[in-house]
Amino acid sequence: MKEVFDVLPKRLVHWINSIDEREIQKIEEIRIRHSQALELDVNGRVMYLPGKGSQQGVRDEEMQYILNQLSNYSLYTLDEELKRGYITIKGGHRVGLAGKVVTDQGRVKGIRAVSSFNIRIAKQTLGVADRYVPRLIQAGKWKSTLLIGAPKTGKTTFLRDIARIISEGFPSERLPAKKVGIVDERSEIAGSLKGVPQHTFGPRVDVLDACPKAEGMMMMIRSMSPDVLVVDEIGRKEDTEAIVEAMNAGVRVIASVHGDDWHDVRRRPALEPLWEGNVFERFVEFAPHSKPGTIAAIRRPRDVTQAVSK
Repeated sequence: MKEVFDVLPKRLVHWINSIDEREIQKIEEIRIRHSQALELDVNGRVMYLPGKGSQQGVRDEEMQYILNQLSNYSLYTLDEELKRGYITIKGGHRVGLAGKVVTDQGRVKGIRAVSSFNIRIAKQTLGVADRYVPRLIQAGKWKSTLLIGAPKTGKTTFLRDIARIISEGFPSERLPAKKVGIVDERSEIAGSLKGVPQHTFGPRVDVLDACPKAEGMMMMIRSMSPDVLVVDEIGRKEDTEAIVEAMNAGVRVIASVHGDDWHDVRRRPALEPLWEGNVFERFVEFAPHSKPGTIAAIRRPRDVTQAVSK
């Protein structure tokens, strides 16, 4: 939390430090709203500091302090980040912003007069994917895999760890280290700061940060010749076309998608070419309403095909 505390006013840091240390370690989001109490998401439970309805809301000067810390007192240096609505800070933590949006001919130029911040705490859990590796490989090769789950079910944490394992190799399964290309459109997988990943990935990872997925996958294939591409939250027609192109180029793809289960994902028209071409060889379903990272099932294409035919 040190990197987060570095951008917060002392009074807000004091509020957070007033709760149990074990609770602090479980914080997933810190929401800061002008004139309102501090809101914490503690492992799915909402907590207000110094208390809900308290008159000690966040002050105007404290909002400005946070903005100054994020921008190093020069908001214009963050124009590109503000167009996306969030800023990545040291440690890979992501700060979302809301307020007065500035537009030019219908396009977002940035955000001024910020009224809310949402700090999403980046947490890397090494080893969460280790036990599943044998089910995601065949004959010593990685299988193209689609991770399916609702928000906050642990898809990105799993995706991040898989990227690390591929880059480092997995001796127990005699898997050598492979080149990994991460296309990180939302800066959530690698949590890059000025292009440098803030998470541990091993020696063979290359990252395109804040780059649109479809374009980024093609850029990676042309310039970095990855063995495996890693992307999160696919869903557009362009994403599907790029994945098919990557597969035709002999590149394995490991991706994630929002959905309750494969039934839900299977109905999306934009993803239809992925089923028609049998692009993915494994489907990992994350259990909703369970502890993040809980995997409900790992399916093969024939399991899905048989279920659809029934």
